Amino acid sequence: MAGLTAAALLALLVTQAVSATPVRVRTPYEVKESHFVPRGWKKLDRAPENHVIDLQIGVKQGNFAALEKQLYEVSDPSHERYGQHLSAEDVRELVKPSDESLSLVHEWLDAHGIAPSAYSSAKDWIKVSLPVDAVERLLDTEYHTYEHADGTRVVRAPRWSLPRNLHGHIDTVQPTTSFFRARANKYDYIDAPVSVSSSYVAPSDETLCKVCNVSSVTPECFETLYGTKGYKVQAAGENQIAFANYLGEHPIRTDLEKFLAKYRPEGISQARDFEQLVLQGGPGDYPLTPGELARSTSKEANLDVQAIAGINWETPIVSYSTGGSPPFDPSKSTPVNTNEPYLDWVNFLLDLDSIPQVISTSYSDDEQTVPRAYAERVCAQFAAVGARGTSLLFASGDDGVGADGACVSNDGTNSTRFLAGFPPSCPYVTAVGATMEFEPEVVAYRPASAGHGAYTSGGGFSNYFPTPRYQRAEVAAYVEGLGDAKYDGLYNASGRAYPDVAAQGLYFAYFWNGTEGVISGTSASTPLLSGIVSLVNDARLAAGRPPLGWLNPWLYSEGYKGLSDVTSGSAHGCGVEGFPAVEGWDPVTGLGTPNFPALVKLAGGRFHGN
Repeated sequence: MAGLTAAALLALLVTQAVSATPVRVRTPYEVKESHFVPRGWKKLDRAPENHVIDLQIGVKQGNFAALEKQLYEVSDPSHERYGQHLSAEDVRELVKPSDESLSLVHEWLDAHGIAPSAYSSAKDWIKVSLPVDAVERLLDTEYHTYEHADGTRVVRAPRWSLPRNLHGHIDTVQPTTSFFRARANKYDYIDAPVSVSSSYVAPSDETLCKVCNVSSVTPECFETLYGTKGYKVQAAGENQIAFANYLGEHPIRTDLEKFLAKYRPEGISQARDFEQLVLQGGPGDYPLTPGELARSTSKEANLDVQAIAGINWETPIVSYSTGGSPPFDPSKSTPVNTNEPYLDWVNFLLDLDSIPQVISTSYSDDEQTVPRAYAERVCAQFAAVGARGTSLLFASGDDGVGADGACVSNDGTNSTRFLAGFPPSCPYVTAVGATMEFEPEVVAYRPASAGHGAYTSGGGFSNYFPTPRYQRAEVAAYVEGLGDAKYDGLYNASGRAYPDVAAQGLYFAYFWNGTEGVISGTSASTPLLSGIVSLVNDARLAAGRPPLGWLNPWLYSEGYKGLSDVTSGSAHGCGVEGFPAVEGWDPVTGLGTPNFPALVKLAGGRFHGN
């Protein structure tokens, strides 16, 4: 460095200190997480250095074990604390990180000259907005642009590192290794003729036969089939039901108005009154643009709001439209939220002092696209919502045990495996499968046809989460009945099994862009069942009881008595018939479909008729 002035030498040293990797750490960096790039993605170029990432750091929660213990207690009808749900502050106290964890994480960020841009309410998530080159230094990694077969591009790093002393204090950092793509579980056959099975037999019940048309199923059919007809809402001022939207989806009020005018005219005011909330730059409350029309945007959102309002039009409805996971645009360097949006949405909920008592979500992806640590943390956030007294219902998927031709593991072995879905594989949510026909109901299934893949109710066993205690007996009985030879090695018999329940999911009548059509999927079953659960809550609230909250312990111990078992059909997929429906619980339709009057009685509510 001969010849440099003192001032120049000082400037050079400062520059080197700022750019050093790492700047100052207590211990050397070691790889914290690696994750194989899923099938369907290919690596392109190094990510642009100035592309800004909203990085979310999941700090280890202080006492999740205590939260889980209390969640079970307040959700178990045999426990003395049943229904005594936790407050927002109670939950935050249980999950907030230790002072040591926060101190070490802040020390690490300070050493890199990084100041957090935001915190979750419990400070268990820290957000920093940084250009790619700074994130690469922070995590000792390299980001590349990856492109999916459908043209979507994201910036990801299949491995990342932390100083060794932080490994026990940080659970996950995203976006790094996750290729999770929340997709709607809907099958839209607007361009294909309705296909009715040759074995279909019309209901012998005259009332049911009169109102249920298998090729276009309407709210009048649902209320007759499931027994909500005549029920009068009693606690609308205390009760709410919500649904989540992603990928640019937002419900269209004029379409809901047309739907209600035809099928539920007494509830038409709901088209004007339901609340639309926008999170993380999601779409607002506006008519579809020409581009959105060309992409068939909001078919899912319209289905969700119409399925809920058709069965439960008197209870206030809330819509969440969350931005996130947009196509990557390398020409932009402004902060772009490329995180999977579930985390932003659930953290938003946990920041609220009051949460709707039932929330329906119709989006999921293959579990193996989500790194285990990230899935576990998002699942823990769902547990926190459940502890607050909210029922979270997720669609179980539309590909049975896995889409044909895609049933390959993502562990480097490329072995044939059934594909579990996430979030339905999270044990703290209630997963909803799909049925069709009416007397009896059977597993929803539509075989592949020209230009359209097969559709069948999704179900299976998690490879991340063990079988929870509330369903151990049911799962063990099913696996034993299936036998060792049946699909041995294709699924994890000791995993969390789903779905938990089911409802109609084929050929729902709905409106989109001013025109009526039909749409199918567990995306239909989930908001329909959510609407019915919300009515059960209404009956409980009117009787002076708290809402049901996390449903699963109640469903498996008592609620199943208010469900109609589905015993015919199977979860086609992966080139095989898949798991069959049987007497009792099965990983296709769960414990069965709702019998509303029976559920109300079991839940301690009162059926209040018109």
